[in-house]
Amino acid sequence: MAAANQDTTRPQNTRAIMSFLREHAPFSSMDDTHLAHFAEHATLRFYADGDEVLSPDDGVVKRFYVVKQGRIRGERHNEKEDRAETTFEISQGECFPLAALIGERPTRTLHRASGDTFCLSIEQNAFITLFSESESFRDFCLRGVSSLLDQVNQRIQSKAMASIGSSNSLDTPLERYALRNPIVCSPDLPVRKAVARMHENNVGSIIITDDNRHPTGIFTLRDLRTMIAEEKGPLDTPIRQVMTGNPCRLPATADAFEAAMLMAEHHFAHLCVVDEEDRLIGVVSERDLFSLQRVDLVNLARTIGTATHLRTLVSLRSDVSRLVDAMLAHGADSGQVVKIITTLNDVTVRRVLELNRKKNDPGIPFTWLTFGSEGRQEQTLLTDQDNGILFETPEGMTEDQVREKLLPFARKVNDELAECGFTLCKGNIMASNPKLCLSDREWDDWFIRFIDASTPQNLVYSSIFLDMRAVFGPTERLHRLLEKVLQRIRKNALFQKMLAGNALQRKPPLTMFRNFRYLNDEKKHSLDLKRQGLAPFVESVRVFALAHGVEAANTLERIDALARKDIFDAKDANAWKEAYSLIQAIRMRAHQEMLDRGEELTNYIDPDDLNPLDRRILRESFRQAQRLQQKLEVTYQL
Repeated sequence: MAAANQDTTRPQNTRAIMSFLREHAPFSSMDDTHLAHFAEHATLRFYADGDEVLSPDDGVVKRFYVVKQGRIRGERHNEKEDRAETTFEISQGECFPLAALIGERPTRTLHRASGDTFCLSIEQNAFITLFSESESFRDFCLRGVSSLLDQVNQRIQSKAMASIGSSNSLDTPLERYALRNPIVCSPDLPVRKAVARMHENNVGSIIITDDNRHPTGIFTLRDLRTMIAEEKGPLDTPIRQVMTGNPCRLPATADAFEAAMLMAEHHFAHLCVVDEEDRLIGVVSERDLFSLQRVDLVNLARTIGTATHLRTLVSLRSDVSRLVDAMLAHGADSGQVVKIITTLNDVTVRRVLELNRKKNDPGIPFTWLTFGSEGRQEQTLLTDQDNGILFETPEGMTEDQVREKLLPFARKVNDELAECGFTLCKGNIMASNPKLCLSDREWDDWFIRFIDASTPQNLVYSSIFLDMRAVFGPTERLHRLLEKVLQRIRKNALFQKMLAGNALQRKPPLTMFRNFRYLNDEKKHSLDLKRQGLAPFVESVRVFALAHGVEAANTLERIDALARKDIFDAKDANAWKEAYSLIQAIRMRAHQEMLDRGEELTNYIDPDDLNPLDRRILRESFRQAQRLQQKLEVTYQL
């Protein structure tokens, strides 16, 4: 039955309609005057099960609809199978058909009632008024899921912000933070005069520059203390002899997050801000960046990196959770937060390794590898160990002899990391496993067999070992190894197709009608946000990245790289990044709430515990995962 023949009534209770609208996006962020405008111009339309609401044959769309009760399903004709195919489902609080209405064209999809359905509807003129006067409504109409994601992030941020007050965002360009006209000196200036200059200007650092104002070194009060304590020379020593050469620098366009990550990873408190020609224009200190609940990122990283006992490292892990709350409050998105967590995890791993080398150095050069989510720099507070060792075989020793020395050391490190909260891997993907403590030659042989023999087990391993990076030790051998691995995969179309087929095993938890598909095990009425939500993105993107020689392991960085190579459409890439980030954000928030309740961390959530906006955008994010998997299916003809 056509839409024009449906029962239409003018709702009498404007206040009730406004109350209903406030429960759903984008109306939840709109002014009351705009909600009242909608309510005053709305009609309530009833559609029986199976009725046509909108059809491509109806011509240019003239009305805007919001589902008040029931469901609307989208149908398109499948010409190959000559049948109607459901492409989406719209449920309570959702609106349609935005693209057609804004584009002033017919809808391309038949909209049909699924069960008895009531819709609130306004005419085109009322819609145009809302579109022109309400910024949040217009933003939603133009950006859809992107706008919803912003609303979720704003709510997460405002919730955390309530406890600590406002601050600059981590996305703020460094030129806003940088101390202009920094204190500088020439390389020949005596230390005594340089320190006097620092004292006069009440600063903790001085930058050494050449004649073109390029920074060549930095000298800090910490360097002065070290110089005196270790008797490195008199105060008349030229500063070039005691400065730290080649100081870390970033362009003025870089943001505060990038600066904080560099400081945290390398344990320094100042960095130079330079222009396009590497001329010094400012200095940023850790104090300029953060002061968060008595613990900041750089300070915490340095405290972890200089801890002298294992028990100190264990006690510091609780500060990471507090820092995550603070970072969310300061505007960090989920991608930034997981990198922060991974950075602090890296610093912890390095310190455990350093402390063990001091006590019992195996005397063998090695690189500590990390795989899986840590290899991708995507760890949350819930993490286990996936690590290994790449070693160089000293002359006169066999590989087995090297393993005899390294394995007891690795076992001790694995055990101490477990004490720090990094759970022992149930699958024994750990450096203390002899199969994962290998020379560069053995790793190369392992990957040759791994790629050439696409066994089910090897395909399971692909989700672990193809996301690999070094967190300790020399990186040159690993880089050469990964170059060869990428070359082999690019040349092996069969392996790529097997990887693609394996990636499609992890389906997003949506039914064909866009309802949630719940787990069938003991976690009834739950979704696993890691395996069902994030994994479809991670594993699909990995296949495309490996097939096109993308070296980055991080999922968001891989998507960006694939968009730059025109493998992904830019708009699709942006939608997939936002959907992935949204699922990660909900997962992290769930972890924080579990910690607050003193519960064991898991990746399970019950969608009924989410508010309507979060449920809706979670469905849309899963739908984006389905679209990405469809691209994988088409590309590899699966």
